[in-house]
Amino acid sequence: MDDQQTAIEHLTELRKVLLSSVIFFIICFAIMIAGIQQIIPFLTKDQELVMLGPLEVVRFYTGVAGSLSIGLSAPFIGYQIWKFVRPALSDKESRTALRFIPAMFISFIAGISFGFFVVFPFIYGFLINLGKINFDMMITTREYFSFLLMSTIPLGFLFEVPFVLMFLTAIGMVTPSQLKKTRKYAYITLAVISALITPPDFVSQIIVLIPLFVLYEIGLLFSKRVYKKQVKRKEEEAVVTG
Repeated sequence: MDDQQTAIEHLTELRKVLLSSVIFFIICFAIMIAGIQQIIPFLTKDQELVMLGPLEVVRFYTGVAGSLSIGLSAPFIGYQIWKFVRPALSDKESRTALRFIPAMFISFIAGISFGFFVVFPFIYGFLINLGKINFDMMITTREYFSFLLMSTIPLGFLFEVPFVLMFLTAIGMVTPSQLKKTRKYAYITLAVISALITPPDFVSQIIVLIPLFVLYEIGLLFSKRVYKKQVKRKEEEAVVTG
């Protein structure tokens, strides 16, 4: 009976998390739709884009509003998830997770900004100029927005790498020595991701790849700092109990 009550309570809490997250997303979506006419010029950067039909306008506007709403909703959704899983976490894990939510959101925004202001303009301009050599380029809004998302969203997640490594170290899942041992595999993974989101030219891949390598090394430094604090705290506790 107690197990059944516990399961019902968990389902009720999960329902609250989902409902509040959906409501918050809808509010953000409504705000984005209301301001879409001001947002579109900023995203398109005066590019000459074409629509293939009236429904294309609806798809484009809702796609832009939806993508931005997901980004705005991320901290709130993260906080709701933390509240839901908090009972299963230790006090240390709970405090650590709560502290890292805003940091990871800020790093996500930094990654998207890097993609939007640096990576996307360079890659987009390179491909357009390459195409103009032999063709008249006509870019649809759908293709433009899809390429924009592909060039920015992955970088948003990749910029969270330092804080992810720091968080995993803080809860005891990894150590700096383990991260050092897996460095070459991490570099290979980052190189593959860089190749997937950039055109097949050396300069574009280097523009993306070097910051990713730097981010991993920053994550390793953060991990070392957290690990040293943990070791020092354990030594102090051992002296007190001894």
